[in-house]
Amino acid sequence: MLQTGREMQATLARGLGLRVTDVQALDYVASIEEPIGTVELGDRLGIRSASAAVLVDRLVAAGHLVREPDPADRRRVTLTPTTDGRTEVRALLAPMLDALTEVISRLEESEAETVLRFLQQAAAVMHAYAAPGQTADPDTAGQE
Repeated sequence: MLQTGREMQATLARGLGLRVTDVQALDYVASIEEPIGTVELGDRLGIRSASAAVLVDRLVAAGHLVREPDPADRRRVTLTPTTDGRTEVRALLAPMLDALTEVISRLEESEAETVLRFLQQAAAVMHAYAAPGQTADPDTAGQE
């Protein structure tokens, strides 16, 4: 499954004319709620701040990110995905998402509940692995 995710990222990167690390950066910036700057993004991706700055420059030039002043601290610059960039990513992912929707539509309700519970529990375990010091109780994941 992890290999399939990497293959999907590589395909998306080719479609966007970007590098895989660029796609990972876009995914991270688009998926978090709190503002993030270039240095924090570099830390998250495991790359040096100079490399992160070059990566962000590429994504800004390609129209996928904009730099904006942080509303809480005007000295800080944060990164925000652009509407056009999101639209381009969605368009490239649409065939895969449509196919997944078709697969889901063929599940019985009880099967869908089982699959959902499994995915929530697996995600909780993976999240705990990615955040050392946290533990996951896969038996209660998704039961909020």
